[in-house]
Amino acid sequence: MITLRLLVVIHCGCFKFIVLNCLTLMKALRVELKKIRKAVFPVAGFGTRFLPATKAMPKELLPIVDKPLIQYAAEEAIAAGIDTLIFVTGRNKRAIEDHFDNNIELERALRAKGKHAQADMIKNILPDGVECIFVRQPEQLGLGHAVLCAERVVGDDPFAVILADDFLTYEGNGITSDLVRGYARSGKTQLSVMEIAGPDISKYGVIVPNKRPGSVAGLIEKPSALDAPSNLASVGRYVLTPDIFGILRNLTVGSGGEIQLADAINTQAENDGVESIILNGCRFDCGSIRGYLDAIRYVDDSKQ
Repeated sequence: MITLRLLVVIHCGCFKFIVLNCLTLMKALRVELKKIRKAVFPVAGFGTRFLPATKAMPKELLPIVDKPLIQYAAEEAIAAGIDTLIFVTGRNKRAIEDHFDNNIELERALRAKGKHAQADMIKNILPDGVECIFVRQPEQLGLGHAVLCAERVVGDDPFAVILADDFLTYEGNGITSDLVRGYARSGKTQLSVMEIAGPDISKYGVIVPNKRPGSVAGLIEKPSALDAPSNLASVGRYVLTPDIFGILRNLTVGSGGEIQLADAINTQAENDGVESIILNGCRFDCGSIRGYLDAIRYVDDSKQ
């Protein structure tokens, strides 16, 4: 911290007082934070709870009424000002790339039948200026490993991570927009959290709160309801600072032989580098059949 200093200069028998205000000086010296322009979507999972439906089709393309999960996630990122979408994929995930690509033949067929609104819709799956990049995760070694696979593309920039099977409803432009604004205020990693009552808290990574509101002291994976340090559960949206990559590379492999993102976030939290923002909406776990069906009912009801 730069402290307020009073410099007294004696010149020609006169005192000249030069006061350097720390706030003014810090503003002058401050390096402007980079904007969040990139989002990572880990989409390499098998989706085994939806077999046989996901044997050949990625679970991220399962439709919520008339739009696949991954498109909702992409639209949330774009609403937050993100223009580079990085998909960390595995085998049998080519259909995700096809979904976001142009389909000239289909567009022509629709226009020939006078279905111009539908043709415009598939032509504008993504707005102009938004880029998709696909990175292969050769082996599924945890969420931390999936994020690490995107390092070369992300580089030294802060970035969002969006888990598409966490289907979130929200006010405004979405929780990712809230996380981006949180990062712009502090320059710290941001976690989306929601309040969970009762024994269900044991299904989540749970926030260890710091004394300062919104500050995170740590993250505990699936504690018992009695041992949970709070009722704030981490859900599938993050904004991460780029130092996370160096931490992930040096992590000891955790449970199940996987590299855990939560372990890397805990390292950041030890240095007061993590904050949380409460989700202003609802979450549906579309990695489960019940959560997926609940999400369909919610969206269908909202269209009535």
